[in-house]
Amino acid sequence: MSEPEAAPARLRVAVLNRVFSPTGGGAESYSIRVVEQLAARHEIHVFAQHIDHEWPGVTYHRVPRPMAKPRWINQLWYAAWTWWATRRGFDVVHSHENSWHGGVQTIHVKPVRSNLLAGRSGGALAARWLKIALSPRLIANLRLESARFAAKRGRRIALASETLRRQAVEVYPQAAPMMSVITPGVNLPADTPSRAEARRSLGLPEAGALLLFVANDYARKGLDALLAAVVRLPVDAHLVVVGNAADRLRYEERARTLGLALRVHFLGAMKDVGPAYRAATALAHPTLDDTFAMVVLEAMAHGLPVVVSGPAHCGISALLEDGVNALLLDDPRDEGQLAGALSRVLGDAALAELLSANGRLFAEQHTWEEAARRYEELYRLACRGATPPA
Repeated sequence: MSEPEAAPARLRVAVLNRVFSPTGGGAESYSIRVVEQLAARHEIHVFAQHIDHEWPGVTYHRVPRPMAKPRWINQLWYAAWTWWATRRGFDVVHSHENSWHGGVQTIHVKPVRSNLLAGRSGGALAARWLKIALSPRLIANLRLESARFAAKRGRRIALASETLRRQAVEVYPQAAPMMSVITPGVNLPADTPSRAEARRSLGLPEAGALLLFVANDYARKGLDALLAAVVRLPVDAHLVVVGNAADRLRYEERARTLGLALRVHFLGAMKDVGPAYRAATALAHPTLDDTFAMVVLEAMAHGLPVVVSGPAHCGISALLEDGVNALLLDDPRDEGQLAGALSRVLGDAALAELLSANGRLFAEQHTWEEAARRYEELYRLACRGATPPA
């Protein structure tokens, strides 16, 4: 039997991501950065319903959105529309979305099947299956997800962290041979304005410590505990909140209730978070559930000391060392533990310098160039139709 033909040097790649905008979130930023790296060497076509991005060498295709809600129907529509649009003419289809097609699939979030069924048995498991049977939304999401993990000739599945890979293997063990871990990368900042200049440009206090929190889902990323922790910190410690959360008004009111109205600064969504990183003293990321947490890597690249949830709650933390390149939280809901860790960073200059230097070294080992190189390997395997090992 003859060997599969080698893949062409320059590939024609379709990238599927419903929201292609740097303000969309971590998964969207991941997709964008990989595309930017690959566009110099390959012909990249992006298929999205919302596009807020321009890059040389990238062709954008706007996918219609006849109805935004319910979301699961829009997901089915998007999957069907992109299947029809990309069924011919592409060497590789790379999907970041829940869809049945795509030779390369990137998984950014914990599988729906894991959330619903993992660790349950007996009556609890039966109750969950009954819930699924009565919900068209859950049925659709599970069917699409199962199709993503189905064994197909040439298919490759990339997951954003080792933690996420283990979760996926638990519920889709047959897909394990197709899986690879490709963690997010970071663009290392070049010469940047001073901290004082960055603070002035954002209208932030020029004196005192500034803790940075970056997230779109304020609740899941731990802003409740963080606000409570800031109350315990010296009055010259301020908090800067970046992200376009739907419940921002509720958190602004929460800050006022805690007496923090003048110490918490909500900046909203930012296409370029760089100025906020440059303005900050440290990053606080007490997330309750993060498959990786790109914001931690980005903060490290800017030399910020980081306080972040431990491996049980955050994927990147499995790669970090407590007290060496970050301070890790056992329980991100514990406002006392969080306040204590933040106080250590703000009050111990030697510790802050150690975390900053080692965090920068960690970031230098996780670049988007390396992530893109890993994807090129998967693309060539996928378009050759290579069968995954048994």
